[in-house]
Amino acid sequence: MKEKLKILVLLALLLCTAGQKLIAQTEDSPKIVLITLDGFRWQELFKGADAELISNDLYVKHPNQLKDVFWDDNEFERRKKLLPFVWNSIHEMGQIHGNRSVGSKMNLTNEHWFSYPGYSEILTGKADERINSNDKINNPNTTILERVHNQAEYKGKVGAFGSWDVFPFIINEELSGIEVNAGFEIAEGVDLTEKEKFLNDLQAKIPKPWNSVRYDAFTHYYALEYMKRTHPHLIYIAYGETDDFAHDGNYEAYLNAAHTTDSFIKELWEFTQSDSFYRGNTTFIITTDHGRGTEPLDTWRSHGQNIPGADQVWVIAFGKGVRPLGEIKTKEQLFTNQIAASIAEFFKLELDQSGVGGIFNFIAY
Repeated sequence: MKEKLKILVLLALLLCTAGQKLIAQTEDSPKIVLITLDGFRWQELFKGADAELISNDLYVKHPNQLKDVFWDDNEFERRKKLLPFVWNSIHEMGQIHGNRSVGSKMNLTNEHWFSYPGYSEILTGKADERINSNDKINNPNTTILERVHNQAEYKGKVGAFGSWDVFPFIINEELSGIEVNAGFEIAEGVDLTEKEKFLNDLQAKIPKPWNSVRYDAFTHYYALEYMKRTHPHLIYIAYGETDDFAHDGNYEAYLNAAHTTDSFIKELWEFTQSDSFYRGNTTFIITTDHGRGTEPLDTWRSHGQNIPGADQVWVIAFGKGVRPLGEIKTKEQLFTNQIAASIAEFFKLELDQSGVGGIFNFIAY
């Protein structure tokens, strides 16, 4: 009996130790929130509202009202008005790259300079010239989302939410097995929160703003509820309004969309810092799929390889593992294909392309 008792005690201790190790691994393992703002220009990110556009009655219906909200003669104050969380909080605790006025450059490596090729480059870490349209064709490349999902410890712990209905194909939802909620899809499952049920009901009753893109508020709150309910280790959230309002030539709505997205990012950050699974243990990476034109003025509405400047992008990172360097004002040349490599570094994964490293000079995880 004594020998059996000793064995039982020993097994109990081993199980307890294993449980403690499992908990520690969960607490220390990476949690990444990847966010994109579709077609948001570096000019507004670093300089705030554009002086020529905010006063132009072709693009703004209420210029005086818009100036009251977003204008200041000082560009550093203007950008704070437009993106207060970025410039009052993230600036202090993270890194902001891509202000070409001070020598920090970031560019696409794909040659098309529009959405599907841009998103594929962000998510796979490489340009693929076979991807030359926005057609709903499954991505032949493996995304960083799928690579993480394929690791046993993160199976079922990766999710993606987008306002554009092409994301299930960019991520190749069928093949990857990753849960993707995009376009006008609703939340599904047996354990939905009351807010998810409300969003499902509300989305069906709200007029569709565009044929293929929903309002970002649905994308945001579907993603936030999913984080609360399932606690993914890697989540991708793709906001779309900035691009579609720009195509519409509505600069007022473009600025308001960017301002609202800034508040969404703040809300996500505050949630992660209030939740025991994420608190002090989460990294945010934010970027865009392409730039827009600047000259002639009307090209701000457009992008593509015939629009000069549409390959000029930017990236922001903050949270665990990111050195707090603020706005980068030294000469550098970064590329969009480094974003997947940066995420791979956190998850200790090898990408299949050589010579592409991460961006942010991470502190060791």
